[in-house]
Amino acid sequence: MIAKTPNPPYYAVIFTTLRTEIDEGYDDTAKKMEELAKQQKGYLGIESVRNEIGITVSYWENVTAIINWKNNVEHTIAREKGRALWYKKYHLRICKVERDYEFSIGL
Repeated sequence: MIAKTPNPPYYAVIFTTLRTEIDEGYDDTAKKMEELAKQQKGYLGIESVRNEIGITVSYWENVTAIINWKNNVEHTIAREKGRALWYKKYHLRICKVERDYEFSIGL
């Protein structure tokens, strides 16, 4: 699903990953983190896909909301598990969205 975001400016956190072969607990933790993120002040939405690489983009009102999410205790535990078990590599980018536009047909 494509996230419905407000008019800019807002922020995007782009999380690109290469997974290990270990799956134990990954799906449950990913779902839990998505639900937990939705409860955070300043959360706007999420888009995620996984093929050879995984790309998750979460949207936030401001940098403070992103920092608060990063410092969330349960999110910190999940990140540590990710480094120890699930990810060979990841890259995180934080971007300010200054302009957006969309197209749809028949939706």
